[in-house]
Formats: sequence, structure tokens, C-alpha cells
Amino acid sequence: MKRVLLFGGSGFLGSQVATVLEPTAVLIIVGRRQHDLVKDSTAELAALITSTEPDVVVNCTGLLSGSAADLVTGNVLTTANLIDAVKAAAPEARLIVLGSAGEYGVVPAGQPVTEDSPTIPVAAYGITKLASTALIQASGLDALSLRVFNPIGPGSGTDTVLGRAAACMRAAMEQGSNEILLGPLGSYRDFVDVRDVARAIATAALAPHIGETVLNVGSGNAVLIRDAVKLLAEVAGFAGEIRESDAPQQRSGAVNWIAADTTRIARTLGWQPEHDLESSVRAMIS
Repeated sequence: MKRVLLFGGSGFLGSQVATVLEPTAVLIIVGRRQHDLVKDSTAELAALITSTEPDVVVNCTGLLSGSAADLVTGNVLTTANLIDAVKAAAPEARLIVLGSAGEYGVVPAGQPVTEDSPTIPVAAYGITKLASTALIQASGLDALSLRVFNPIGPGSGTDTVLGRAAACMRAAMEQGSNEILLGPLGSYRDFVDVRDVARAIATAALAPHIGETVLNVGSGNAVLIRDAVKLLAEVAGFAGEIRESDAPQQRSGAVNWIAADTTRIARTLGWQPEHDLESSVRAMIS
């Protein structure tokens, strides 16, 4: 069984990855008390890698929002430190980090993006994720950036549009309110279930050979956010008004349409999503 060193194993994505990997790998979950990828030194990280002797290192930490400096630290510096530490302590190990659909920026409507599509991110978040991916591609390691599109499902946080909508609906029903306030919902997004994302990460971790440095992880479908929120309201039993008068998200507000072309990950890892949108939404509410 491969030894997998997992950072961020208690988070939204990482906890699902841990669930998938536990039966099939020797899983070593690193919490912040053991090593903080932001605050601790690369030498300390290399010592941790030396002591645990992993075959694979997976980083599920990262920042979705914050200042530009915070995003660089959380999304770029952590990748750089991991690359340096893996090179020093376990150069034969595989390194997997999480990229984002935000790396692509504005794309032509109706045309799913491939891993070779232009990458022109429109906000600091996407810029930092693209920088992380570029470091992976230039590392010379057995390294992979998984470009995750819009993950949803059990444990979705309020820093995502559907996670926030679910929290607002829950609060409104508890307080007896008949309306919620969200940002504009007229864009299209590729929603992918977090359990499917976890399976993609685990498959990449355990695969004998990959031969790629970037793979899209999405459903392949562009869904109108407004429709997804309406489905969420139906499942949650929220019958109130959904107002779209709040500010758009800074990290993706300029992107009107996006969907993943998942041909490469299907060919490389044999992966495809198993959960549809309704299944993911129901898991958010249950």
C-alpha cells in the first residue's frame, strides 16, 4: 500500500479525500499543530517528509478569499515550499496540489475548456492558483495540479455561492424570514460533487503513472447558478423570495460561463463524475 501524506485532511475537500484513501493507502494526515504550511519553514517540512517517508504528498489546503498577499501566501508559497521540501526529502514521491477553474478566466460560452485552453485569470485568486500550477509544471517532479471547478456537496462552506445560499435559506427559515439576499445568479458554472473530486484526487494519488501535470476535475456541464439555487430552495423547503441585489463574488464575478472538458482525466485516470447536481444539493441539505 502506498504511503500518502495529506495536508488539509480536516477541511471540506481533504476530509472527503481521507475517507476515500483510508481503506486503500497508509494515510498520514498532517494537521496545523504538526506542520503549518504557511508559518513553518521549508526545512521543518523536509524533516517531516523525511520522517514519514511518503510515496505521495497531497495538499488540500488553500485560500478562496482574502487579500492579495494572503492569497499568494496560502496558494503559491505553500506550493513552492512543498516542491522544495519534496525535492530535498523525497524526490521520487508524487506531489498533488489543487488548482482551480479560476485559472482560465473568461472563456467563450458554450465551449468547455481543455487543459490547453488559454489561462487569463481575472482576479487574485485565479492568478495565485495559476502561479501554483506553473510551479508544479516547472518542478521536474512527478507532480500534478488538479484544476477543480466548483465543488459542492456535504460540508460546502459559505465562501461558495451554493454554500452561502444554503446557509442563508437555513437562517431565514429558522428566523421566519421570507427572503434571502444573494449576488447575481445569471452566470453558468460547472458544479462538481466534492465526493467525486475526492475520488479523482485519490485515484491520482494511487495511479502507477500519470504523465500529465494538469487535469481538469469537473462535471462537464455548465449550469445556470439561478437554476441551481432554485433546486436548492426546493430541496431545502424554502419558499421565500431570492433577491439578487448583493455584490458579485470578486474571484469570479466577471466569468459568465464555464465548463470543464474532462476528456483528459477520463483517458488518463479513468475518472468520471458519479453524482448529479440534485444528488450534490441533497447532500448539502441533509
